[in-house]
Formats: sequence, C-alpha cells, structure tokens
Amino acid sequence: MTTEENAAPARLLTGGVANAGAVFRRGEAVERPAPPNAEALHAHLLALRRRGFDGAPTPLGRSADGDRERLSYVPGDVALPPFPGWAMTDEALRSVGVLLRRMHDAATEFPADADWSRDFADPAGGSVLCHNDVCPENVVFRDGRAVALIDFDAAAPGRPVWDVALTARYWVPMIDPVSAAASYPEGLDAPRRLAVLADAYGLSAPDRAVLPAVVSEAVAVCRAFVERRVADGDPAFGKVLAERGGWGWWDRVQGWLVERRADFEEALARPGVVE
Repeated sequence: MTTEENAAPARLLTGGVANAGAVFRRGEAVERPAPPNAEALHAHLLALRRRGFDGAPTPLGRSADGDRERLSYVPGDVALPPFPGWAMTDEALRSVGVLLRRMHDAATEFPADADWSRDFADPAGGSVLCHNDVCPENVVFRDGRAVALIDFDAAAPGRPVWDVALTARYWVPMIDPVSAAASYPEGLDAPRRLAVLADAYGLSAPDRAVLPAVVSEAVAVCRAFVERRVADGDPAFGKVLAERGGWGWWDRVQGWLVERRADFEEALARPGVVE
C-alpha cells in the first residue's frame, strides 16, 4: 500500500450479513476480511481477467498477518434491501444472466483440489467455478446494467445450472409473495422472470428442464447453511432468522416452490419467447 493510499480515509461499505461492518473502502481499494482460501481465490480472479472477463475485482494483496485482503474498488451502483425498482426490471435481470454466463465461460480452468468453500457448493460438483452468491448486494450496476460481480468467498466447483439456480433465488426471486414483500417490489411474475433469466444466460434445454428442481435443491443447501450458522451461535444469522419469523419462513418458501413447480417448468419450456 502506498503512503497516499494508507492516508486515505476509510469508508464503511454496507450490505451483506457475514462481513457486515468489516468491509471498508480506502481510496480505490476495498479492505475486507480475507477468506481462508484467499490465495486460491486471488489466483482465480487474476485468471478470469486473463481470460477476458473484466467483471470482477482485481486482488491487490493482503495484510501482513494475512487476516485482511485488498481488492480493487469497482465503481457503480449496488442494490440493497428493500430492493429499488430499477434493480428488478427485466433489463436488469437480463444483464445479470449475461454477466453470469460471461463469468462461467471464463471460469472453466481452476485447481480442483483447492480449499474451495462448501457453504453453498453444488453437491454434484462440476466443471465451472461457480460464484454461488450472486445476490443483489454482490452485483455492481452502471446505467441499469450489471457489469461486475463481487465477493467470491463462496466460489466452488459446480454445474452452471447450479449457479443459475442460486442466482434465481435472489433475482426472480424464487420465494413466495409473502416472504418477498419485505424486500421486493410487488407484482413480480416469478415463472416469467425465471424464463427471462434462463433466456439471457442461454441455458440449454436439458438444464432448463431441471432448473426448478435444482432451485429447490439449492434452497435446501442454503437452509442447511443457515442452520449451521445459527447452531454455532452466529449472532448475525440468528438476527436475520428472527427478523424473518423463524424457520417458518424457510418452510413457506420450500412449500411454495413445490406448489409452483409446474408453472416454472411450463415457462421454461418456451425458450426465447418471453419478452
């Protein structure tokens, strides 16, 4: 770090749960807690850029004790809950799908034996290093279009359709209307928006056919992650669970996904016709 950068005031960046209150911008760099596999992640981020994907931060180093990392600051807009209307337009959704596909196309070479996160990892494994946490807080927009992904801490090998399913959870969103009301605008048509995302990504016909089932599988993995965090006494996740009204929130979401499965499958069976 240069003397000028060190002298720059630190500004807290808001958003997220796990690292809330611990991420700061200093000049053109972001300082945040380093994940255990920071070395492998930094190598991956550099490899993405070499392969033509410019929609991710550039690693700038770590603190002397290795506890914190520095990444280039990506300018733009990030949607925080309650999510604004501009972030939930079809245009924004399509741009997220296009960005995710670009990232996947550049993420097919990685050390499979690295210590990748297991938090949201695809149980089936796969040939792409998935981001696994493409929530609105981790997507940078400019002029209403998604241009970059941040926070790759949960990255792990998986199938592309797994990452699309996890992304759909947040961006469609794949949650029941009662649960969605706290953070999302009213009137979002989930089956139609799921098809919009699949179309923009260019999801294959076989993957479109299984996407609703993979979403349900991904939701179960996410619930298990929260259960582990709450059982370990993590106050941040305990607070979020309490604000949602307890485990009934997850029960309602999972039940709704089963009830609407046929609607999702029907929408996905018509690729390219959703406007």
